[in-house]
Amino acid sequence: MKNISKLAATLAVTTAMATPALAETWDMPMAYSGSNFHSVTGAEFGKCVTTGTGGAIEIVTHPSGSLFKGADIKRAVQTGQVNIGERLLSGHQNENALFGFDSVPFLATSFDDADKLWEAAKPTIEKVLAEQNLTLLYAVPWPPQGLYFRDEVNSVADMKGIKFRSYNNATSRLAELTGMLPVTIEAAEISQAFATGVADSMVSSGATGYDRKVWESLNYFYEVDAWLPRNYVFVNTDSWNGLDEATQNVMRGCAQMAEYAGTWRSKEYTGFTLQGLRDGGMTVAPASDTMKGELQTIGETMTTEWLEAAGADGAAIVDAFKGMQ
Repeated sequence: MKNISKLAATLAVTTAMATPALAETWDMPMAYSGSNFHSVTGAEFGKCVTTGTGGAIEIVTHPSGSLFKGADIKRAVQTGQVNIGERLLSGHQNENALFGFDSVPFLATSFDDADKLWEAAKPTIEKVLAEQNLTLLYAVPWPPQGLYFRDEVNSVADMKGIKFRSYNNATSRLAELTGMLPVTIEAAEISQAFATGVADSMVSSGATGYDRKVWESLNYFYEVDAWLPRNYVFVNTDSWNGLDEATQNVMRGCAQMAEYAGTWRSKEYTGFTLQGLRDGGMTVAPASDTMKGELQTIGETMTTEWLEAAGADGAAIVDAFKGMQ
């Protein structure tokens, strides 16, 4: 809270220095429901910027993939179709394997470790984004990822043939290595996909399952703490460079507060949403020892594959992270 107070004080001073300008509306597409904590954090960030700039920049959020689908948001910001957006970068590993650093199974399985991994990776990710005409503002982690199933599962053998919702390379590969059938489904389409039998399982946080009321279709959530991926908010660099320094400072201050608040929400939301799944009728429990061991072995395979794809930069991130342990 002391950090928030300092940021707020700094922002207040910066706001007083900002020079009113012709008002601009910046549409901010987001992939997740308006009630999701990432979307709530993004909306507050937008209000902070609008207030801090005296209305010179009005940021309007568009959750649930209503403006652009999740997979299209990053490209829309890069090309200037919108000025700003939020995206799960691990969904773009096909562009650059480094984007998948936060989805390497069992590398960082707690919030503390996820923070250290982000510290190790941030300079490299910022550089890659800069090369794509994107300027990073803030990043917020999801709660630890667990496995959802319609029916009880106690081992990898029980997963064979199950239709599995995937959202990036890591989840697709996890499905292949467990014998499940990957089906690409955006977050906004999860509820319908489970209700209609398009998919019967997924790996995700308790937050996603709670937001989408997956207990209406699924019955089991196994806590495996596979990884903690991040959502990233970035702006088109040309748009960023068109702002004066005072406005940039306001936006940076709001971004710092958003990252702090979003991370706090993620931590608080973890227990709340798991209880919400239980209240909805789901069985929420740790994975069996057998399943944990089998998943760890699969995780080692996926880690090796990611390091091969990510090259020297990927190895440097992992080495730097391990050096913080």
